[in-house]
Amino acid sequence: MRLLLLNGPNLNLLGQRETSIYGNQDFDSFFKELTSKFPSVQLDYFQSNIEGEIINKLQEVGFSYEGIILNAGAYTHTSVAIGDCIKAITTPVIEVHISNTFSRETFRHQSYISPNAKGVIIGFGLESYVLGIQSFL
Repeated sequence: MRLLLLNGPNLNLLGQRETSIYGNQDFDSFFKELTSKFPSVQLDYFQSNIEGEIINKLQEVGFSYEGIILNAGAYTHTSVAIGDCIKAITTPVIEVHISNTFSRETFRHQSYISPNAKGVIIGFGLESYVLGIQSFL
């Protein structure tokens, strides 16, 4: 099984930014833990702060991978284009969020990803990604 973990803007700062919300662990070290925890799954990782690069990656893998675990960051709440892209591809997408977006600012309650996602996992910290992987197994 081949899965892509795809992170959007500012998630490259995990472990440094707003640690009270996002925790102290950087994503690179967490990704190493994931690959050890799920040795039978081929996990690939991509992060971009640029909306078009996220769309390009979704289109690149969206017809050949078994699943995509997407944390689109703030683009979740603003990007009709990413939502449309998820609708256009055949690979199922699980939307994940580290924090509980519903306990934060009102604008974070809207998602353009959710209507086209296979499922949504919100608020379990980095464990949200583990749950996303498990949903495909």
